[in-house]
Amino acid sequence: MNIFRKLLFPFAILYGWVTTIRNFLFDQGLKKSTAFDVPVIAVGNLSVGGTGKTPQIEYLVRLLCDTYKVATLSRGYKRQSKGFVLADKNANALILGDEPFQYYQKFPKIQVAVDADRTNGIQQLLSQKTNPEIILLDDAYQHRKVKAGLYILLTAYGDLYADDFILPTGNLRESRSSADRAKIVIVTKCPATLSIEAQQKIATKLKLNTNQDLFFTTIQYDAVVLGDDKVIPVDHLKNDQKILLAGIAKPKPFFDFLKNDSDICLTYPDHHHFSDNDLNDILLKANGKKIITTEKDYVRLKDSVLKKQLYYLPIRSHFLNKEQNFQHSILNFITSF
Repeated sequence: MNIFRKLLFPFAILYGWVTTIRNFLFDQGLKKSTAFDVPVIAVGNLSVGGTGKTPQIEYLVRLLCDTYKVATLSRGYKRQSKGFVLADKNANALILGDEPFQYYQKFPKIQVAVDADRTNGIQQLLSQKTNPEIILLDDAYQHRKVKAGLYILLTAYGDLYADDFILPTGNLRESRSSADRAKIVIVTKCPATLSIEAQQKIATKLKLNTNQDLFFTTIQYDAVVLGDDKVIPVDHLKNDQKILLAGIAKPKPFFDFLKNDSDICLTYPDHHHFSDNDLNDILLKANGKKIITTEKDYVRLKDSVLKKQLYYLPIRSHFLNKEQNFQHSILNFITSF
């Protein structure tokens, strides 16, 4: 934590009081929170970005979409459209935002919608000719106007909410006590070799309630990179000179997985919209070499001037243990409706 953020401590206290009062009003029913007659699962975090919400939503989609009619509902961060939008053949990353467009492209069986007003978004989804049987809310932990049936809270290994402080001194959107709303807490981005003993130490630090379940996941990178009808094994790229490109919150693990000493790593802000100048600069630096990016960035770049040289590295959320317990918790919640 730098000195400037420490100086903002009084504002963090004020912000903490505001969010605490807001949550109290919702908890006491003094502010309206709408529940729905379908299973609604909210996935989110307490901190600002970088906890792995997208692979976790995709995990849930894979778990459920062959059995149920699934819809995802996101805010559509940095999209250029307004209001409720249901993805169709005309959709793109500018209309939906990058993550929702990624869901739409990867999972043709599901409905993908965006709306900053999640209550209206759910109502609109339920008014469609084909009603979803399950709605997954992406990054909606703080959206208290919807009362989800199940809250899943993500916190990144090495950046646990228990070690953080509220904005602007720290990176928390609300106080650590807000973790109590979650039925399931997942520590994401763990080392694949994280021991049971180390997991127990984290559990002790988080101090969860007896009715909360704790799980640990890691990011599993694919063995291939994918492009426009092209597939290249990662092993074939390790020693090649290439451009590694990321516009995500915490790109270091992506770079570390692929890079060698001759690579050029280009970092952009999370959800960055690439300008023509950006693209020309990347193209110049690449000088004919392959450009490897994240899946989230690829959906924004795949139709750009980079497309002939562009590839992305798929990722998945992988449970270190107790995966069946997690799946049973999700399925038991759904069948309880």
